[in-house]
Amino acid sequence: MAILASEIETLIRAGFPDAKITVLGDDGAHFSAEVIDESFRGVSRVQQQRAVNATVKSAIDSGALHALALTTKAPE
Repeated sequence: MAILASEIETLIRAGFPDAKITVLGDDGAHFSAEVIDESFRGVSRVQQQRAVNATVKSAIDSGALHALALTTKAPE
């Protein structure tokens, strides 16, 4: 079961509607994403990444998403 980058972006956008989101990957299971959102200001990187991972949990649990490398930060 494969997943598209656009589907991952939709899942992340549900949790971070105002974020700048870039999702890369083309093998259907391994992706990288950059999520830039104001809500990350003053929040540890671990907490930021946990929050993003929570938005894609359903895809991970179903096996559609095998790996997601994350870069998260607040806007500069």
